[in-house]
Amino acid sequence: MKTELLAPAGSYETMEAAIAAGADAVYIGGGRFGARAYADNPGEDRLLAAIDYVHLHRKKLYLTVNTLLKDAELQEELYSYLAPLYREGLDAVIVQDLGVLRFIKQNFPRLPIHASTQMTITGPEGAAMLKEAGAVRVVTARELSLEEIRAIRDATHMEIESFVHGALCYCYSGQCLMSSLIGGRSGNRGRCAQPCRLPYQVWQEDRRLNGQDSSYPLSPKDMCTIRLLPQIIEAGVTSLKIEGRMKKAEYTAGVVEIYRKYLDSCLSGDKRFRVSREDYQQLLDLYNRDGFHESYYRQRNGKNMMALRNEKNTAARKPARNEALFERIRRDYLERKLQEGVDGWLWLEAGEQAVLSLSAGQTQVTVHGEMVQEAVNRPLQKEQILRQMKKTGGTDFFFDNLEIAVKGNIFMPMQQLNSLRRKGMEALREEILRGFFRTDEKARGAVPAGSEKAKNVSQMLPFSVSVATGAQLEAVLAVDGIEAVYADCGIFPREMFADQVKKTIQRAEAAGKRLYLALPWVVRDRELDGRAETFGQLVREGLAGFLVRNLESLAILKRMGLAYCCRTDANVYTMNGEARQFFLDEGCAGDTVPLELNRKELGRRDNRNSEMVVYGYLPMMISAQCLKKNLDACDGKCAVLTVKDRYMKEFHAVCSCEFCYNILYNTVPLSLLEEKAALDGLGCGGYRLAFTLEDADTTRRTAETFVSVWRKGRKERLAGPGETTRGHFARGVE
Repeated sequence: MKTELLAPAGSYETMEAAIAAGADAVYIGGGRFGARAYADNPGEDRLLAAIDYVHLHRKKLYLTVNTLLKDAELQEELYSYLAPLYREGLDAVIVQDLGVLRFIKQNFPRLPIHASTQMTITGPEGAAMLKEAGAVRVVTARELSLEEIRAIRDATHMEIESFVHGALCYCYSGQCLMSSLIGGRSGNRGRCAQPCRLPYQVWQEDRRLNGQDSSYPLSPKDMCTIRLLPQIIEAGVTSLKIEGRMKKAEYTAGVVEIYRKYLDSCLSGDKRFRVSREDYQQLLDLYNRDGFHESYYRQRNGKNMMALRNEKNTAARKPARNEALFERIRRDYLERKLQEGVDGWLWLEAGEQAVLSLSAGQTQVTVHGEMVQEAVNRPLQKEQILRQMKKTGGTDFFFDNLEIAVKGNIFMPMQQLNSLRRKGMEALREEILRGFFRTDEKARGAVPAGSEKAKNVSQMLPFSVSVATGAQLEAVLAVDGIEAVYADCGIFPREMFADQVKKTIQRAEAAGKRLYLALPWVVRDRELDGRAETFGQLVREGLAGFLVRNLESLAILKRMGLAYCCRTDANVYTMNGEARQFFLDEGCAGDTVPLELNRKELGRRDNRNSEMVVYGYLPMMISAQCLKKNLDACDGKCAVLTVKDRYMKEFHAVCSCEFCYNILYNTVPLSLLEEKAALDGLGCGGYRLAFTLEDADTTRRTAETFVSVWRKGRKERLAGPGETTRGHFARGVE
C-alpha cells in the first residue's frame, strides 16, 4: 500500500483540521474504550458523521478500542457500541485487548483489526501470531529500531504502523502500572495521570545521581523523525503515525502540514531530500518538550532522548507562543470549508426536464429538475447559468468542470437551478457513502461468558514462587510447602545456561519442587539468544515449563511446540473471558490473574486455570531507558537504584544490563496474607509469591509465613517488610 500519513483526532474539529491539512487517515476515540478517556471524544452521532466526512474526502477513520475491557463491558456493551459504526463503514479498529480482538473477529468479520502499540509487539514472532489471530496491521512498540521493524515486515508482510512524531512514554506501552498503582488511574483503561512527567531524585546507595538540572529522569523529550522519513519508509513502515489526541486542532494541522510536504517529497522519489530550517522550526513552535529527538529508530536509549529539565513545567522558562503561526493554521485549515472537486454536465432544453449529471472518481449520478421554459423576452445565457450553478459554498463539493448544453431560448428561475444543484450534490454524497456501508451484517452478538474449553484446563499447582536472584532461589528451595519455582532465566549465565538449569532442575526435584523458567519482560532481537536453543531439551530433561511475559516469547515457544507448558504472567492481560480463551486456543497451560481487578470482579472471573500473585513488589514500569546510564554512566553492571518522589516515597529501579531495560517497582510490596478467607472463595488454581528486591533471609521468612498461613491455617503476620499494600484487591480501577 502507499505510505499513509495517520493523524490523531481528539475531537471532531481536530479530525476536520487533520484531513484539511493532508492526513490520509485519522485515529479517533468514541465515548468508550479509548486510551485517551479525557480527550473531547465524540459521541455516536458525531462518530457516524466523522466516518461519512472522511469517506467523502477519500480518507479513512480508525477507531481506538485500545483499552482492557472487563467481562461485563465486553459481553454487554462492546457489540452495541461497534455495530452502528461497523454498518456505517468504519475502516478499522485499533485494539489492545486480545479478548477484544477475538470478539471483533467473531462478531464483525469484515472489520479490519490493527494491533495497538499497547500490545508491546517487539518482534516478528509475536506479530505473526497476531496475523494468524486476524490482525491486518501491527502498531510497533515505539522502542524498535529500523532493523527490527524491517524484520517484522519481511517476516509477516503485514501493514506496519509506527509513531513518527509527538510525546513518548517512558515505559513500553501497555507495560505501565505506575499511574494505576499510585492513584487508581489506569493507563490500560485510558486514564493515565502521567506520573512520569513529575520530578524525582535518583540515588545509588548514598550517592545522588541527579540534581536540579536533571530532576525529571522519567520524562522523555518529544520525538520528531521528519529528517528520517526516507529511512523509515525504506524499513517497511506503511503508516506514519503522529501522536497527540490530547492536543489542540492547530497542533495537529500544523504537524500534518509539514509531514505531508516531506512524505510527498519522499514518494515522488526526490533524491535530494532535505528538511528546511523553517519547517523544522514550525514543528518546534507547535510543541516540544526541551527540544526533539529521533526516537529509538537509530539508538537503543540515551540521555539525549530525555527532557531532564522539562522546561515546559517551569513557567518562567516558557517561550512566547508563535501566535502568527497558530493564526495562519487556523485560517488555512480550521476556518476553511474543505470541498471535493466534481465534474458536471447540465442539459437544458425548453419543454424538457433539466438534467444534471455529476461524477467524482468512479461515482456518477444523474438527477432531474423542473420543466425548462421557453424564454419570452430575455433568454438565460450560459455565463449566468454557470455563475449560479457554481455557488456550492455550503456543500461538500465544488465544480472542477461544468459543461452546459442549452438548446433554444430558455428560461429557468434561479431557485430552480439552486434546487437542481442541491439535489445533485445530495445524490452524489449519498452514492459515495453507499459504497462504504456494510449492508450484509453478519454479526452474531456476544459470545456467552465462561465458554472456555474445559479440555485445556490443567491441574494447577497450589503454591508457587518466582525469584529474580540466585540468593532468592537458594532460599525458596529450602522452604517446604512450595510446589513450583519460577526462576528468572537471567540467574543462569548464557555461557553455561543449559548445564546450570539442569543442575537446578535436579536440586528442585530433590526438594519436592518443579522448576520453571521466567523469561524476560521484553524480548526483542537478542534477549533469548544462547538460551532458547536449549529450551526443548531442558523440557525433555525435567524443566516444568515457562512463565512468559510478552507475545514474542509465547510465539517463539509455540513454534517450538512448547506452548502447552507456558503460563502467561499478569502483564499479558486476561481481564476478560475472551482474552483467557485466546491463550487457551494458543495452547497455553494457564495465565496469571490481572493486577487491576478488585475482589468483586475477581469473584465473577473464572480463575480455575489462573495463578494469583499474593505477595511481591509489583513492577510498575518496564523501560528501554536506563536511569544509571542517563544520569551517571553505563558500566555494564546491573544496579538497583532508589527513586524518590516529591513526598520522599522510595521506589526501586533494577537496571538489567543483560536484557537492557529498567524495571521500576512499587514503593511497598503487595501482601494479601490477611485476605486468605476472601481469596479462598475466588476459585484460583494457585497462588504465587513474587520475589524481586528481597534478600535471602526476607525471602525465606516471607515464604515460610505464607506457607504457614495457607497450608497450616495459622494466623501470622509478615515480619520485616513494614508497610504493605493490597494493590487493587479492594479498590480496583475505573
